[in-house]
Amino acid sequence: MAGHVGYLKKHTEALVKDVGIEAACELTGKSKATLGRYYSDNAEHADRFIPIDAVAALEAAASYPHVTSALAEIRGITMSYDADRSNSEGEINTDVIKLSQRFALLMAEYNQSIADGVISTNEAKRLLRETTALQKVLIDMKLRLEDEDE
Repeated sequence: MAGHVGYLKKHTEALVKDVGIEAACELTGKSKATLGRYYSDNAEHADRFIPIDAVAALEAAASYPHVTSALAEIRGITMSYDADRSNSEGEINTDVIKLSQRFALLMAEYNQSIADGVISTNEAKRLLRETTALQKVLIDMKLRLEDEDE
C-alpha cells in the first residue's frame, strides 16, 4: 500500500477538483481543510485518506470516477461503464478522430514537460489530466464497438 499512497492522493485531488472544492464540501459535509488533507502529500497527512462514502458522493457528481479508476488500476482491473451510459454522438470515425486528437495533446504535453529534462509536479498533473481524457475517449470507443457487435 505504501507505494500507492501518492497515486491515490493525486486521484483524490483530481476528483475534488473535478467536482469543485465548494461543491465537494457540500456533497461530503467536509471542510476545505479536511478535503485538502485527504490529498495532501505532506508527510503529516500520509495516513489520511478520503472516506469511501465521500468518494461515492463525489464520483456521482464528477465527470469521471477518478478514485475508483485508480483503485482498479492498482489491482490491474479494467473498468467499463454499464450499458445505460450513453455514448458520444457520431460514428466510430468520430471516436478515432477524438482519440487521435487526445493522443496528440498528450504527446505535446509530454514534449513540453520533458523539455528541461525534469517532469515537475504541475507537469505530471497536466499529463495525468491528458491521460485521463484519453482514457475517457477509449471507453466511449469501446462502448460504441460493443454496441455495434450486438
